[in-house]
Parts: sequence; structure tokens; C-alpha cells
Amino acid sequence: QVQLAESGGGSLQSGGSLTLDCAVLSGDITHFYCMAWFRQAPGKEREWVAAIDSDGSTTYADSVKDRFTISKDNAKSTLYLQMNSLKPEDTAMYYCAAAICARVPYYGYNYWGQGTQVTVSA
Repeated sequence: QVQLAESGGGSLQSGGSLTLDCAVLSGDITHFYCMAWFRQAPGKEREWVAAIDSDGSTTYADSVKDRFTISKDNAKSTLYLQMNSLKPEDTAMYYCAAAICARVPYYGYNYWGQGTQVTVSA
């Protein structure tokens, strides 16, 4: 069982930066696990933001490419999302997720945190 907890959200103005943390409270995600960040704005569907594989390879949604950076520190059991040049359209609840990498293409992510709110004002 993997338990995740996000933190680091907040309110800020457009153009600012913020780093989200996702602590792995239980379970060992060092090997075989892929992790990702998703977000959901009010009235919209949940949107994939970025992912990192067990070998450290990263992928990004076009909407955040070159502005956001996903990374992880296995020693600290923590996933990060560095967000720069934030825009009002980045306003959403941000969630981290984890799953065994082999499962992701078929079943998606099965471990989720409770989310942290990011609000960007113009």
C-alpha cells in the first residue's frame, strides 16, 4: 500500500513560482514505480500534467512544458513539481499519483494523494 500526501500549494500572482511536494508516507516507490502530477480545475476534468518513470525519464503536457519540472528524491521518498511562470489557467487542485510502471498503460495510476490547491491571480 502506498500513501501519498501533497503540500506546497498556495495563492500567488501570475508570473510567480511555486514548488509542490508529494511525500510518500508508506510504501517503497524506489523501484518499479512511476509517479505523476495531475490537476483539476473547477468544472473541468482532471488533467495529466507531468510524469516521471522509475528510471527518471520525464514527460510533460504541452500546456506546462518548459515551465514545470517534475523530479523525485528517492532518499527522501518525495516527488516534486517545480512550477515557474505561473498563469491564471494553472489554477487547480493538484494531485500526485503513483503506480507500478507496468500497470500504467492499462490501468492508469492507482495511488493518489488528497491534493493541494494552487490559485494564480492575474
